[in-house]
Amino acid sequence: MANPMDKNVVGDPIQHGGNLARARALFPQAPEPWVDLSTGINPHSYPHSPIPGNVFARLPEPASLDELKTIAAKAYDAPSAEHVAAGPGTQILLPIVASLIQGRKAAILSPTYAEHARAAKMAGFEVTETDDIQQLAAADLAVIVNPNNPTGRIVSKTDLLSLAETMRAKGGLLVVDEAFSDVSEAKSVAGVVENGGLLVLRSFGKFYGMAGLRLGFAISHPDVVKRIEERLGPWAVSGPALHVASEALADGWWQVMMRRRLEDETARLDALLSAAGIAIQGGTSLFRLIRDPRAEALYRHLGSHGIITRRFDERPDDLRIGLPGNEDWVRLEDAMKSF
Repeated sequence: MANPMDKNVVGDPIQHGGNLARARALFPQAPEPWVDLSTGINPHSYPHSPIPGNVFARLPEPASLDELKTIAAKAYDAPSAEHVAAGPGTQILLPIVASLIQGRKAAILSPTYAEHARAAKMAGFEVTETDDIQQLAAADLAVIVNPNNPTGRIVSKTDLLSLAETMRAKGGLLVVDEAFSDVSEAKSVAGVVENGGLLVLRSFGKFYGMAGLRLGFAISHPDVVKRIEERLGPWAVSGPALHVASEALADGWWQVMMRRRLEDETARLDALLSAAGIAIQGGTSLFRLIRDPRAEALYRHLGSHGIITRRFDERPDDLRIGLPGNEDWVRLEDAMKSF
């Protein structure tokens, strides 16, 4: 498979969802406010309790971080808090994780989130992007996004553990990015990181609808976690993030009810797309991927109506569409009727 990153030098910006300034430049006549369906983030944010004012005035307490790690370990099925590192978003963790491995070759199961390849290149790796999981075994650093973004592809836990064993035997590392695992049937491998050769990434902001809070977790052997925390330094997680996430990760009732709600809303989105003759290629209950020759036309049609979706320059027939918030469904439905 051709490597889409070959056309970029390391450090070139990668286009992602969520860039409303770019959307306004592309569609200057579009009505506002914009409906942003480009990110795959839950439109229903977690209803946290009020954040105490002194949280903004003081540096985060180490005890609060320890408490969050304990709660996160339980929520994500990690062996213990010592197996969890918390940072200001998984995006910040990517280059740190890539720097942990001494090697030359990285392999990424693709197509997927492009920042994994960029982070590996920045760490000095020769990067191969492939759709064949067997090719990952030859690398020093292997990366699998599970479930995948944007296709929703799921790799079985058996295959992941087998690859982790291969990486462990030669001193390599398998990174499994479970950013969308909260809304998927994919089986997490966070519970077996003690064996080594394996690191799991978990994103807080997507499922809890709070991407702006910037919080993510790396789950691995305690020795690996210590190295990550040394690179992060003190106060890597803000006081507001500690407050909100400690509540949200412990709120099992909200998690169950939200998963049901997202499933219902995804079915509503599927029906809307199907009515326009558009087939669903994949995704999760936070986003849908369509593959259709009309993808570019749909992107521009929705954009002219102030609705931004996620297109892919290297795959022009693909379009990722997230879920609208409560008040935005009517705008999406009206726009789709006129497509």
